Amino acid sequence: MNDGEDPRSEDADDAKPAHEAGEQDGTTKTEGAGTEEPTGKQKKSLFKKPVFWIILVIVVAAIAIGGTLYYLHARQYESTDDAFVDAHIVRLAAQEAGTLTKVANLDNQHVKAGTLLAVIEPSGQVDKLDEAEANIQQAREQYRQQLAQISSAQAQRQQAASEARVPLAAALKAKQDLQRYLTLAKLDPNAVSGQQLDEARKEVRSTQAQAAAARSQIESADAAVTVARKQADVAEAAIAARQASAKASQTNIANLQIKAPIAGQVVNRQVNVGSYVAPGSQLMALVPEDMWITANFKETQLETMRVGQPVSIKIDAFPNVEFKGYVASFQQGAGQAFAILPPQNATGNFVKVVQRVPVRIVFDVKNGPDPRKYPIGPGMSAVPTVKVR
Repeated sequence: MNDGEDPRSEDADDAKPAHEAGEQDGTTKTEGAGTEEPTGKQKKSLFKKPVFWIILVIVVAAIAIGGTLYYLHARQYESTDDAFVDAHIVRLAAQEAGTLTKVANLDNQHVKAGTLLAVIEPSGQVDKLDEAEANIQQAREQYRQQLAQISSAQAQRQQAASEARVPLAAALKAKQDLQRYLTLAKLDPNAVSGQQLDEARKEVRSTQAQAAAARSQIESADAAVTVARKQADVAEAAIAARQASAKASQTNIANLQIKAPIAGQVVNRQVNVGSYVAPGSQLMALVPEDMWITANFKETQLETMRVGQPVSIKIDAFPNVEFKGYVASFQQGAGQAFAILPPQNATGNFVKVVQRVPVRIVFDVKNGPDPRKYPIGPGMSAVPTVKVR
């Protein structure tokens, strides 16, 4: 302790309370907690900062503008994933029974129309054709004979007509003579005797009988000509019938060769050489070159959809290729209306379900990729997007 200093002042400083000492340091000690709380200016809330509200307004404006732009863009299109590639698949079947002697090894290959795909063993069809052709020759010979019969009958008719001229002329002369005698007898009964009249009447009766016989011969000859012509018609009909039989045999032989009716890809071959096939049994199928998209849109999506509208097509097998197309037609009726067992809605537990309507979309090869250059076939999934506005 220095001289002149009051010893009580040191004791007073040491005796100050702890909370007063802490206030001088700018901190306040919490009793029993051992922590300190700032007594200065408190931090501002995040919601009271202008920067926060500026950023919030910008974000909300961006979302609103983006949503509006998306809506304006999305309302121009109608799309569905319930779509697939479709085509009229040609299923080739045997029309005659037999064993296959040839089957072309053209699996999954493109063929032209008329390409030979399979051959069935003839098994008697050639013999039937030979028999039919022989029957045609026989029918033709019979027809020639009937034509000769017509000529013979016509010649006999002409002969009968020639032979009938004499009795017909005699009958006419006798009739005229009798008429003259009767006329003279009326003028002068003494000019003609009764005997002359009797002779004239007798001559008329005799010549008329001969004329009637001659006419009968002519009629008989005419009947013979008619019969000969009818027989010729029958023979000609027999030729036509046997020609039809031969044509049927030729058709049966042609059916033994299975050819591609259209150009397309050979798929789903089910037979081999040596397989026995029956009429109607399927051999293989052809996928034609002409394909399209069958898209099952919801009925609520058809309001603004029209024929001719452009379509962007995505096929799952080629996601990076954008095919082009256009709306070709709409099916008049929902798909469920053509089901084998259509729904019966006249019940108490009816629930309305949005139906789907098939829409045909044709590929536009002029403005987009040609689908024939890609391994695309019926049944493959697609996603068409129609621009409706």
